[in-house]
Amino acid sequence: MLSGDFFYITSLEKLDGKVNVMLEINAAHKIFEGHFPGQPVVPGVCMMQIVKEVLEEALDKATRLISADNLKFLSIIDPFENNMINVELKYNISGDGEIKVVASLVNDAATYFKMSGVFVLV
Repeated sequence: MLSGDFFYITSLEKLDGKVNVMLEINAAHKIFEGHFPGQPVVPGVCMMQIVKEVLEEALDKATRLISADNLKFLSIIDPFENNMINVELKYNISGDGEIKVVASLVNDAATYFKMSGVFVLV
């Protein structure tokens, strides 16, 4: 779990099937000592985990990613330059329990990451 250590949610807005979260990346986190020394970059896997955790916060339930499509890493997130990130997430729960998600990590200057995927409750 990255929330509360790697990132902190500063605001969360839930509407029917939509979530908008503002979060702050912890630029002092140990992960940046190795990714990359002197030039910190938020790892792509952390961006995906942020989406998962925001979905779980919205649903108040644990999830598991079962498929992901259209993963697009569009810009790097340097936590010292851009540590405030907006997560925009839309989801739809189907009759068979699959949760279809379209998400992006953005701020005023850039879109960093986009994905669509399918999650299930665990």
